[in-house]
Amino acid sequence: MNRNARWVWAVAGLAVLGAALVLAFVLALTAASSGAGGLERHFVWLFWVNVAVATLLCLVVGGALLRLLQRHRQGRFGARLLLKLAGIFALVGLLPGLVIYTVSYQFVSRSIESWFDVEVARALDAGLALGKGTLDAQLSQLAAQTLQAAQGLAEQRGTVTPLALERLRTQLDVRELALVGGRGQILLSTAADAAAPVPERPGMAMLRQARGAHVTAQIEGLDEGAASGSDARVRALALLPDTQIALAGGDERFLLAVQAVPPQMAANALAVQAAYSEYQQRALARNGLRRMYIGTLTLALVLAVFAAVLLAGALGNQLVRPLLLLADGVRQVAAGDLRPKPVFASHDELGGLTRSFADMTAQLADARGAVQRGVAQLESARTRLQTILDNLSAGVVLFDRDGRIDTVNPGATRILRLPLSVYRGRPIEEVPELADFAQAVAQRFARYAAGPEAGERDHWQEAYELSLPGREMQVLLVRGAMLPGDARLMVFDDITEVVSAQRVAAWSEVARRLAHEIKNPLTPIQLSAERLQHKLHAKLAGSDAALLERSVGTIVAQVQALKQLVDEFRDYARLPAAQLAPLDLNALVGEVLALYGHEQEQGRLQLQLADALPPVLGDATQLRQVVLNLVQNALDAVAEQADGRVSVSTSAVLDADGRLRTVRLCVLDNGPGFGARVLARAFEPYVTTKTKGTGLGLAVVKKIADEHRAAVRIVNLQDEPGGAAGGTGARVSLSFPNPASSIAPAPAAAVPGGSVHTG
Repeated sequence: MNRNARWVWAVAGLAVLGAALVLAFVLALTAASSGAGGLERHFVWLFWVNVAVATLLCLVVGGALLRLLQRHRQGRFGARLLLKLAGIFALVGLLPGLVIYTVSYQFVSRSIESWFDVEVARALDAGLALGKGTLDAQLSQLAAQTLQAAQGLAEQRGTVTPLALERLRTQLDVRELALVGGRGQILLSTAADAAAPVPERPGMAMLRQARGAHVTAQIEGLDEGAASGSDARVRALALLPDTQIALAGGDERFLLAVQAVPPQMAANALAVQAAYSEYQQRALARNGLRRMYIGTLTLALVLAVFAAVLLAGALGNQLVRPLLLLADGVRQVAAGDLRPKPVFASHDELGGLTRSFADMTAQLADARGAVQRGVAQLESARTRLQTILDNLSAGVVLFDRDGRIDTVNPGATRILRLPLSVYRGRPIEEVPELADFAQAVAQRFARYAAGPEAGERDHWQEAYELSLPGREMQVLLVRGAMLPGDARLMVFDDITEVVSAQRVAAWSEVARRLAHEIKNPLTPIQLSAERLQHKLHAKLAGSDAALLERSVGTIVAQVQALKQLVDEFRDYARLPAAQLAPLDLNALVGEVLALYGHEQEQGRLQLQLADALPPVLGDATQLRQVVLNLVQNALDAVAEQADGRVSVSTSAVLDADGRLRTVRLCVLDNGPGFGARVLARAFEPYVTTKTKGTGLGLAVVKKIADEHRAAVRIVNLQDEPGGAAGGTGARVSLSFPNPASSIAPAPAAAVPGGSVHTG
C-alpha cells in the first residue's frame, strides 16, 4: 500500500469516526428529549468529542490546503490541476450539503417554534385547571362530609364503638375511617379491607389546620415523585366539637376519613401535570434546545464537508496522478530529458497511456542517442579537420555559394598578414588590399568552371604576384577546387622565398660557369696585349705609339676588371663552409671598423657596442666580410649627403623571463633607403642601387647568414611602425641564435621588410 492509499484510508476512517460520533450525538439528544436519561449524562462529552473531531478535520483540511498552496506558489508541476480538482470535488460536496443544511435549519427552527405554540400552552393550562378543579371538588366534598360526620358523632353521647365507626364509614363511602387523638395517635380505625393496615397518622401541620378551621383536607399520592397515581387518595381531618366523647380521657378528638382517588383520574392528572411541567421546562430552555439541534446539524455539515474536501483531495490525487505523470513526462521531454519515465500501475486506459508514453520516450532516447553519437563522430571529424587546418602552413579559405568567406585558417592570416577572420560572412572583394587578387581568383574559378584546362580534373593551380601597399611583393601559389553546393575552396602558399632561392641557385650556377668560361682566356689576352706593346713600342712613334699604349692599357685594365668580377663570382658560387666557433662579436666589429678610422673621426661612422655581450658561434673570416660589406654599403648610401651618418650597434635580446634570445648586429644609415622593387629582391645577385656595384654584396651576406643560421632583416625606417612619414634611412640587422641552445634553429627566411628575424 503506497503513501496515497494510506492517506485515503486514514481520511476515510476519520470521516467514518466523525459520522459515528455525530449519530451518537443525535441519539443522545433524542434520548434526552424523550425523557430517558440513559445517554443524557454523556451529552457534554459527546458534544466536545464531536467538536474535537471537527477541529481535527479542520486542521487536516487546512494543512492539505496549505500544502497545495505552497506547491502552487513554488510552481510545482500539477499543483494547479490538483487545486482545481480539489476545489471542484469540494464544491460538489459543499453545495448539496448547504442546501440540506438550509432546509434542515428552517425545518428545525419552525418545528421548535411549533412545539411552543400559544394554543398548546393554553390547552395544557386548561387541562391542568380541569384536573385540579375535579380533585378540589372531591376534596371539598370529602371535607364537608367528614365535618358533618364529626358533628353527628359529637352529638351522640357516650363512647364511640368500633361498630358505630364502621357504620359511619359505610355511610360516608370512604376507604378508611379513624378516630385520632390530640397528638395524632390512631385511637380507633376501620377500613373497607379488613387486611388493610392501620391508617397513616396525620401530621402535626394537618392537626393544627383542623384545630383552627375545624376541618382540613389534602390529596396525597399525586406529587411529582408518583410513578402512576395508583396510590392516590384524599384525606380529610375534622375536629369533634364535643370533647366529652372519649375512649380513655378528655383530650381533643379528630375524625380522619381516607377516600381513594379513581386510578384513571389519578393517571390523567399525573399525565397533565407531567406534560405541563415538561412544557414549562422546555419553554424555558427553548433557545438552548434550538442551539443544540442547530449545533448538531452544523457539526454534521462541517464533518461531512471536511470529509468531502479531504476525500476530494485524496481521490483527486489518485485520479490526477496518471495525468500528472503523463504531463510531467511531456514537460521533461519538451525540455530534452528523455530518461525512462514512470508508469502508472493500473490496467485502465490511463495506465496504458502512460506505458505507451514511456515506450515512446524510450524510442526517442534511443534515437537521440544515435543522433548524438553521429553528431559526436561528426564533431570529432570536424575537430580533427579544424586542427589540421589550424596547423597547416598553407592558407585555406572556404567560400560559400554566394562567394562570402565561410572559413579561414590561421595560415591564411599569417601569409597575407591581414585579419581575414574579421571579414567572415562577407565577400573577399571587401578586403581593400585584396580587391585585385580577389578579382583574379574569381576569374580563374569562372574559367575553370567553364572548361578545365589540360591536366585540371579536380582543381586548378596558378601563381600570382601579390603586391600590398607598404610591403614587399609576394609570390603566391594558389590552388582552387569546386565543392558540393557550389562552395569554393582556395589553398595558397607563399613561395616568395622558394622563387628567391631558385634565383640564387640559378645565379650561383651562372656565376660558376662564367667564372670557368671567362677566367681562362683572360691571362692570354693580357699577355698578348703586353707582348704586342713590347714588340711594337720601339717601331712606332708619335701618335701611333700613344695609341698603342692607350689600347694596351685599356685591354689590361678591362682584363683586371674581368678578373675581379670573376673572383667575385667564384667567391659567391664557391663560398667555403663556415667553421663555427665561439667569438666575441664586439671585438670582431671593432677590428673591422678600425679600417674606417677616418670616417669615425669625421663622425660619419658611429659605434655602439653593448656591454657584457654573450659570445656567438661564427666563422671570424666570413663574419668580417659580412660586417665589411654592410658598413661599406651604408657608407656608400650616405656618400653624397653632407649629414650622412652610419651607426653600427650590437645588443642582446632577452625573453620575458630574462633568458637570452638572440645577439643582434645592426647597421643603420640615414641615406635614401631602398626602392620597393629592390627591397623585394635585395638578397639576389645583381640587384643593387649603386652604378658601379656588382650586386653581390647582400647576396654574400645572405649566404653567410644562412651558414650561421642567423636571420637577416632589411627595412626602410619610414616603413616601420612609428617611423616618420617621408623620412629616409635603412637598417640591416643580423640576429644570431643563442649559442647555449642545444639545437640550433633552422635558418630563417630573410625577407626584406618582413618580420621573420628571430629577434
